[in-house]
Amino acid sequence: MDTTIEEKLKVLPAKPGCYLMKDKHGTVIYVGKSKLLRNRVRSYFHGSNDEKTQRLVIEIVDFEYIVTSSEIDALILEMNLIKKYDPKYNVMLKDDKSYPYLKITNERHPQLLITRKLRKDGGKYFGPYTNVIAARETKKLLDRLYPLRKCNNPPGRYCLYYHMGQCLACSEETVPKETYDDIVQEISRFLHGGYKDIKNDLYEKMLDASEQLKFERAQELRDQINHIEAVMEQQKVTLNEKVNIDIFGYSYNKGWMCIQVFFIRQGKLLERDVSIFPFYTEAKDAFISFIGQFYINHKNLKPKQILVPIGTDASLLKDLLEVDVHTPYRGQKKELVELATKNAKIALEERFSLIELDEERTIKSVERLGDMLNIEMPRRIEAFDNSNIQGTDPVSAMVVFIDGKANKNEYRKYKIRHVEGPDDYETMREVMRRRYKRVLTENLPLPDLIIVDGGKGQMSAARDVLENELGLSVPLCGLVKDERHKTGELLYGEPPVVVPLERRSNEFYLVQRIQEEVHRFAITFHRQLRGKGVIQSELDKIPGVGAKRRNLLLTHFKSIQAIKEATIDEITKLGIPTNVAESIIQTLNNDPK
Repeated sequence: MDTTIEEKLKVLPAKPGCYLMKDKHGTVIYVGKSKLLRNRVRSYFHGSNDEKTQRLVIEIVDFEYIVTSSEIDALILEMNLIKKYDPKYNVMLKDDKSYPYLKITNERHPQLLITRKLRKDGGKYFGPYTNVIAARETKKLLDRLYPLRKCNNPPGRYCLYYHMGQCLACSEETVPKETYDDIVQEISRFLHGGYKDIKNDLYEKMLDASEQLKFERAQELRDQINHIEAVMEQQKVTLNEKVNIDIFGYSYNKGWMCIQVFFIRQGKLLERDVSIFPFYTEAKDAFISFIGQFYINHKNLKPKQILVPIGTDASLLKDLLEVDVHTPYRGQKKELVELATKNAKIALEERFSLIELDEERTIKSVERLGDMLNIEMPRRIEAFDNSNIQGTDPVSAMVVFIDGKANKNEYRKYKIRHVEGPDDYETMREVMRRRYKRVLTENLPLPDLIIVDGGKGQMSAARDVLENELGLSVPLCGLVKDERHKTGELLYGEPPVVVPLERRSNEFYLVQRIQEEVHRFAITFHRQLRGKGVIQSELDKIPGVGAKRRNLLLTHFKSIQAIKEATIDEITKLGIPTNVAESIIQTLNNDPK
């Protein structure tokens, strides 16, 4: 253990607070909280940890802590620090779920939409729905029942929905605002639990239509009633209380936790939410932190009451969330908490095999690859590939894999600036220079391993820039393709030698995924660039056509072919002089005068 860490451990206070674990780059990789900082932080370095926590500890080269006055202050601070630093090991609290709402727009002809964003735009919002399928089915039902706008057609230009009686907006007759107000009120009543009354109204209309021998209309009304029952009444009634209640249960094993949330609205179990994640602290603390972060991220989901299992610090959560948090000891509510816990246990058991398989393909493969190369575990791998056709439009691309998984937010594209002709080595030099000058200038994280698509020549070019120009010492590998243009061999060292990777091993599959991904990314970029070049070259060679006129032509006519087929009058109407319009027609049709 580092002597600096050992010294810091000796002076840790026996007080509540938060601790921040840092890696060799000074990046915060984990944030935790505790009632007793001294005991909790020491446990990482002196206690017995599972394999997953050992991987965290191996990365820690420093830590700092913040003392708070109480445990709830530590919990609040923990959530704020996680939002600030976004540590990679706090995956359980990186809740990126976005629940959908039904929205009635604030327009002259309102429409019903599904949205995931709440805006102060005068619209009416209903939800959130924990299940997007339920939101879509409810919208389909309301679209059938209420003729709000479903098109952007002008009056008199009827849409299909108009003929089906489901859209009033394109009617020739002006629809009174009061009509829309009544529809909006009906939809609001429906979504607030009044759908049974609406179903009864439809039933009465169905009987009247049947008595008047309007059998087609009666059948339509019957279908609407059946649809309401299918969408709205499949939910099992679970409680007599007509209040919003969230029920939490959790299970944990081998450093992994599963949390299930049952959402009960107006006495009905509407949906559940399932989260499975690794944790690195006490299970009860991880559970409380998850609930706190869950409602910080989804304030609009906060119910009137939250039910948690026996042993949970309900008073702490109550003070944090300002909601009634209760631990039931008997009755139906206790049974529901136990049901949520049972579901969490079953889900965790089912996922363990998948989790272990994923770890075998990712993090453990990275560990073994590092051992084979005799380097530190290459958590961050940056891979490069060049693409060109006979030297035209040369490009390069970089992909990033972190802990064996692609991190697409950090992918980069490079349009080669200073290389003439098909020179793969000079292309590699330019890309290495541009990428790692920026890394040094902007103090970005250095990779633990660089992989270039190519053999000894590409490796030599990359190493020359890294070591001789930039003074960097980063492990470097080359990937050589076989005769079928698939991953063949991994080269490493100086001089490069073949790394003995078993072709059926997960380490081989890892480098194969990296090579295929960077090749795909480079080829896609090159095709995009070539496509743009074809469009631009045909117009750019015409005298009098600059960037503005080119964009104007393409925006109006949509394609080069449409411009070729246009008349001079059609082009001059865009404000383009006649002589330039004539040049455009002549040049594109290869008919110079």
